[in-house]
Amino acid sequence: MKTDFKFSNLLGTVYRKGNLLFTPDGDSLLSPVGNRVSVFNLTRNSSYTLPFAHRKNINCIDLNPQGNLLLSIDEDGRAILTIVPRRISVYHFSFKAPVTALAFSPSGQHFVIGLGRKIQAWRTPSTPDTNGNSELEFAPFVLHREYGGHFDDVQNLSWSRDSRFFVSASKDITARIWSLDPEEGFEPTVLSGHREGVKNAWFSSDQESVYTVSQDGALFKWEYVTSSRQNGVDNEMPDLHEERWRIIQREYFLQNNARLKSASFHASSNLLTVGFSTGLFSLYELPSFTNIHTLSLASSPISCIATSPDGAWLALGSSKTGQLLVWEHASESHILKQSSHLDTMTTLAYSSDSTRIITGSDDGLIKIWDVRSGFHIATFTEHSSAITSSRYSKRGSILFTSSLDGSIRAWDMLRYRNFRTFTAPTRLSFTDLAIDPSAEIVCAASHDSFDIHLWNVQTGQLLDRLSGHEGPIATLAFTPDGSILASGSWDRTIRLWSIFSRTQTSEPLQLTSDLLCIAIRPDSSQLAAATLDGQLTFWTLSTSTQFSVLDARRDVSGGRLLTSRRTAANSPETKQFTTITYSADGSCILAAGNSKYICLYAVSTLTLVKKFTVSVNLSLDGTQEFLNSSAILSNGMPRDMIDTDGEASDLEDRIDRSLPGARRTGNRDAASRQVKRPKVRVTSLEFSPTGRGFCAASSEGLLIYSLDTQLADFDPFELDIDVTPQNTRTVLAGKEYLKALVMAFRLSDNKALIKECYEAIPYQTMPLLVRDLPRVYVGRLLRLLGEQMDESPHLEFHLRWLKEVLCVHGRWIKENQNTFGADLRSVLRGVDGVGRMVRRLAERNSWEIEFLIRQREMSQWDASSTNKSMAIANSHGANGNGDAKIDGANGTARSEMDDDASEDEWIGLK
Repeated sequence: MKTDFKFSNLLGTVYRKGNLLFTPDGDSLLSPVGNRVSVFNLTRNSSYTLPFAHRKNINCIDLNPQGNLLLSIDEDGRAILTIVPRRISVYHFSFKAPVTALAFSPSGQHFVIGLGRKIQAWRTPSTPDTNGNSELEFAPFVLHREYGGHFDDVQNLSWSRDSRFFVSASKDITARIWSLDPEEGFEPTVLSGHREGVKNAWFSSDQESVYTVSQDGALFKWEYVTSSRQNGVDNEMPDLHEERWRIIQREYFLQNNARLKSASFHASSNLLTVGFSTGLFSLYELPSFTNIHTLSLASSPISCIATSPDGAWLALGSSKTGQLLVWEHASESHILKQSSHLDTMTTLAYSSDSTRIITGSDDGLIKIWDVRSGFHIATFTEHSSAITSSRYSKRGSILFTSSLDGSIRAWDMLRYRNFRTFTAPTRLSFTDLAIDPSAEIVCAASHDSFDIHLWNVQTGQLLDRLSGHEGPIATLAFTPDGSILASGSWDRTIRLWSIFSRTQTSEPLQLTSDLLCIAIRPDSSQLAAATLDGQLTFWTLSTSTQFSVLDARRDVSGGRLLTSRRTAANSPETKQFTTITYSADGSCILAAGNSKYICLYAVSTLTLVKKFTVSVNLSLDGTQEFLNSSAILSNGMPRDMIDTDGEASDLEDRIDRSLPGARRTGNRDAASRQVKRPKVRVTSLEFSPTGRGFCAASSEGLLIYSLDTQLADFDPFELDIDVTPQNTRTVLAGKEYLKALVMAFRLSDNKALIKECYEAIPYQTMPLLVRDLPRVYVGRLLRLLGEQMDESPHLEFHLRWLKEVLCVHGRWIKENQNTFGADLRSVLRGVDGVGRMVRRLAERNSWEIEFLIRQREMSQWDASSTNKSMAIANSHGANGNGDAKIDGANGTARSEMDDDASEDEWIGLK
């Protein structure tokens, strides 16, 4: 079995804290998830997490205007510069203080940061693909200028469109305008007038105005005018000495008992979006201050708002509930709506095809996550208490979950509904469950009872209660062949049951300590048990004999709590495994617990094969190996656990609703004086049925480790120094079309080169080229076809390519439709777009053709009328007197001609 598993993705957490960010093309959204950054592709319905990790939670992020450089800064001021297309971190840097604001200039040459009261402007580092020598710089971060003048922390920074000026908003109730370089006649300007801290400040699109918003819900518009202009009087002879920045417009949002938490302004469309502490967000059009929409995200405050570059989409995040929403205000519809669990995840289960992961949490919610896209697709809310266990049936799409509310529920995963609920005769809080392979019997255990309850899935009736344990039952498991039910208890025994004969198959298996978890090998030949003393015990099920014991206390031990008086090596809290699972082939066993490590053991040799670190995030408790004695106060309290903000923070941020009786305190103070930090731990583990990866439910979220970690847009196989744009064009000029296209795909960030090679291929060579194309590039070619159908007018050329790809690789694409789902949807959108365009063109051409036919008919009718009139005139000219008479049955017509008119000239009708 291959064991080189690597971190692949982070699910279960969509937003923690910090600012949201759209890419310059508007297709993707970047969201901080703890000490990592997740990228949500909104057009292709997929997501991935960048592989780098900070030492603490990320505080702010920003992209350069080109969209290839991401600068992320954590709570301690440590920064990482990442090349986003390559997903590679190139530079690490530490600022001297925590960074509160960050903004790249529109030119991309500089960025400014707020370090408490100060502001610093830095030059953007060059990357190996931009500098001449293609090497890393020794000192890439160069300080350009430092600014001082604020008396409190800077909360926001915003640039002008020409990158010459920027405006800062601070908690000291002022905003200030600065210049990047000294400007003739310009001095830093203070904009004062708000009554509370200024949350955001922006330049207008013409740079003639500045908008500022404060936490009390006030919006001010500033312009460089005279006092008479400020009062609404136009003076023909203004005094130039009186010109300065003045408030010319005041508006108020008027939200009762709500504070402004976040705001975003799109200068091109003059749209302002503000979010409040009540969960409301409003969209206004400036400068008229017209309210376009007012909607609610949730009851929790909106922590951050971001606007897409074209102004069509709004991204809103709430840190307390972990919600992320992308809303399109034009169509009033959701583009993306994701939410994290409100509490720690306690259980997980893979679907039989490895495409879904089901998670349960202490918040009573059950969420279904799509492994390919990384999004949660459904949420079950029927349970009223914490979820303790979940099992997915191998036959049929049925999910079973147990909860502390005393119920076992069966879910139909095709229709997403609860079709059966199992309860005990007495009120019990179930802690674990097991189902037989045929999904006909479900068993459950509780800490409140020493019995095992069995139900029939089809009828929902309680079949039996198995008695024998002398302590609370901790875990249950069926053998894969369905012949034996294994139960483990705190009475230090494991019992094996034959449920169909209602008897025990052997005497109880005796252990040396309290049992925590058991796992059964996929071939039903072996059982592994984890006990409180940190040992893994292995038993042969056929003979009920113990054949080996593994002492894993040293392997799992790691990390100490801030309040721990012992070192990590001597702390008993992390020296046992609470969850274990076998691999798909049974050759390895994976184990984890209340520690930051996941251990992978080889069953045959009982050796530690690999050790995975769950998290290095110091914002979690239990990740440090050694404590800093200088951070311990004289009373023994760690400095990191004390609330340093105190009265400077908002009241709703200080109130701790988790305290007993906090909801009924009345006028008493319910504020917490200590900072509660979550502890790092792994509550559940499971290998995927395919054996290509495993999943871990941890304090950071749902960690996915996989053997298939190659990037979708970059193939480093056989990539050497000869694969360059110049060599690719040389190969293309030599008519080696397949080689040129493959080289362009390997240089995937050069889209212009890929398009050039694609359009240079003659259509006669398409069948042979598609047959020889390596399958690793089929998805990339499909994605290219979808993009070109939207951008290029060569319709027949694209359709010929698509026909050849589907004819040659159609069966293989169908067998791997989960892999190519996003690419096929992109092609389908392109084909539908071509079809709609052709239909519109045909309809327009039909009207134009009909118009031309009508025009021709009208011209023929005019010509015939002209000929008739000329014939009449000629007949008039035949009379010598100039008079003509036409007698008929219906009357008489008479026409007279002027004597002066000549015979060949036609005067016409009057």
